[in-house]
Amino acid sequence: MAGLAPSPFAGLLLADYGAEVIRIDQLKPILSTNLLARGKKSISVNLKKPEGIDIVKKLIDDADILLEPFRPGVMERLGLGPDVLLQLNKKLIYARLSGYGQSGSMSQAAGHDINYVAMTGVLSKLGRAGEAPFPPANILADFAGGSILCVMGIMMAIHSRHSTGEGQVVDASLTDGAAYASSFLFSSANQIPMMWPGKRGCNLLDSGCPYYNTYKTSDNRYMAVGALEPQFYTALLQGLELTDVKLPHQMELPKWGEIGAAFAEKFSTKTQTEWVEIFTKHEACVTPVLTFAEAAEHPHNKERGMFLDTPGIPEPAPSPKLSATPAEPSLVIPKLGEHTLEVLASLGYDEETAAKMAGEGVITIARKK
Repeated sequence: MAGLAPSPFAGLLLADYGAEVIRIDQLKPILSTNLLARGKKSISVNLKKPEGIDIVKKLIDDADILLEPFRPGVMERLGLGPDVLLQLNKKLIYARLSGYGQSGSMSQAAGHDINYVAMTGVLSKLGRAGEAPFPPANILADFAGGSILCVMGIMMAIHSRHSTGEGQVVDASLTDGAAYASSFLFSSANQIPMMWPGKRGCNLLDSGCPYYNTYKTSDNRYMAVGALEPQFYTALLQGLELTDVKLPHQMELPKWGEIGAAFAEKFSTKTQTEWVEIFTKHEACVTPVLTFAEAAEHPHNKERGMFLDTPGIPEPAPSPKLSATPAEPSLVIPKLGEHTLEVLASLGYDEETAAKMAGEGVITIARKK
């Protein structure tokens, strides 16, 4: 079922690794559903019409997975809830991707990534000292905790089906997933308190630490520093030519500000390109902060095939890379309803019936380019 952000990416993951993904679009969607649409088929169906619901049920008869992104209850009101569809196809994996999950007092609440991350406690940890919490775009809940964990749930359900012969419901909550994807923060707070001794922005991994931070260069670019281990910290000092300067000890937390000021002053004296050249000679975990375009052209990324040859800004290639069954990503983006006739024909509808349904507003037919 067509949706925004998390569900399209979940579908893209499946399509890139060989699944036939059919996106069920509205006749006239308010927002574009063609983000993250590579390699999918699109059929345009009016779910307010009984005939449209019948089309979906026919699709379900032979489907492995249904992925739906609506608030709890929407599919049930359409007559397409799991109780109905699992009766039609007992092997169906019914994946439900929602903000707050299928149960709980907030299950019907509206929200976006920032809200879901806020509700986990994780947003309270993100940001610089003295500033408001800062959302990490919409990566954490929508994609890490949403799309990717939803697909992991689908894979586990498929594995279970091999032995049971039966499908099941996958309840993938973006909020639950964001918390789970952040498990290290919770676990380390319990087991390694020294990692989080202070308020937001004053700790080892949240911009409080001078050797895990970004620094502006003389050309207004940035370098990323992750010299956590002693050997990398020593190499960092060597690259910055600070080995003869008396600085506080690496782990002297109250004086991290003094160390950071010294690093900032040094990084401001050379361009990003100059620092890249310097740190090719010092294994200090120091790298340039690249733009999208620069990342696509970086030699290592090109050698790894990390980006696809898509129009405009190159999009990332599928990951991970499998040795025996590698992903085969398609660069083709479907038009709305482009595959309606093709899919209907596979379900046993003839052209006359399809044309009649189009005239009655049940489907939209778009011709291929």
